Amino acid sequence: MPAQVRSEFSLALNQVAAERNISVESIIATIEEALLMAYRKDRSLAGEMVEVENFIAYVNSDNGESTIHRKKEDGSRGEDVTPAGFGRIAAQTAGQVLRQKIREAEKKAVIEDFTQRTGTIGSGMVLRFDGPNIIVDIGKAEAVMPPQEQNPVEQYRLNQRLTFYIKEIRESARGQEIVVSRSDEKLVIELFRREVPEFASGAVEIKLIAREAGGRTKLAVISTQSGVDPVGACVGQKGVRVQAVINELGGMEKVDIIQFTENVVTLIASALAPAKEIEVILNEEAKSAIALVPDDQLSLAIGRDGQNVRLAAKVTGWKIDIKGKSEYKAVSKKPKKVVKKKDEKVAEKNK
Repeated sequence: MPAQVRSEFSLALNQVAAERNISVESIIATIEEALLMAYRKDRSLAGEMVEVENFIAYVNSDNGESTIHRKKEDGSRGEDVTPAGFGRIAAQTAGQVLRQKIREAEKKAVIEDFTQRTGTIGSGMVLRFDGPNIIVDIGKAEAVMPPQEQNPVEQYRLNQRLTFYIKEIRESARGQEIVVSRSDEKLVIELFRREVPEFASGAVEIKLIAREAGGRTKLAVISTQSGVDPVGACVGQKGVRVQAVINELGGMEKVDIIQFTENVVTLIASALAPAKEIEVILNEEAKSAIALVPDDQLSLAIGRDGQNVRLAAKVTGWKIDIKGKSEYKAVSKKPKKVVKKKDEKVAEKNK
């Protein structure tokens, strides 16, 4: 059986489909739609108004020949009404619409691809600044990083390569756009998943996390497999794993890793790290706690501008009040003032 010789049109069609990740059928449909628009324009120039819904454009995918037909009642092709000299007008109009439709189809395919990648991390490069927004090249597409998703302590520059959290696909005035983040707490989670093999195997899980981007992150981890130290797995030998995460976050952010426990007293005491030797008094009704901290570690427990205790409260879900041990004990030992009743005061005065 002789080999089938494919025409230049067929070869070009398949090349475009392969390069743009679009089906041949979709391209043919786009060309046919463009031909109908070109036919309406041609008839309009001739003083004839036509409704394209009443016509069918047909493109031969083997040789590229195109014709216009009246549409029969059953939707099939009827009379061939292709005007003389239609080829030149058709080629110009079809070419313009085809380029536009290919861009739209390509963008749609990219959006569908990144919809599946939402909730993961990926490498990208700062492409340009669009007002307060930063446009990022993430491979096949451009993404936007709005101000609220930017790390407040980072200084972004053109062509800077960073790891971004692919947060969502959102609708905007320009259509659908990919939103990436450098401030979302899930960026930290995904970085640990990448650096710590125990997460992939399921031996270690992150139970709680709280983050103030650029300042500090606290996360509570738990082991689901006996013999595995969850904190040690995240820290790594000589701190290599946690340091890799910190470097990806810009090198300035502190990361506290604590072991999760159902014991709230222990969890709160651990969450206030790097402060140590903490006593915790719970008020379960108000879901609040008093943390008694050694006087020389009050500043560590509170943190700069209250950041450490604020994150500890956020990660544990309990309201935490920090007090120095010496001050608290002094107040608790101080005798209560006795207030005498009015009649007792009068009797005392009469004596």
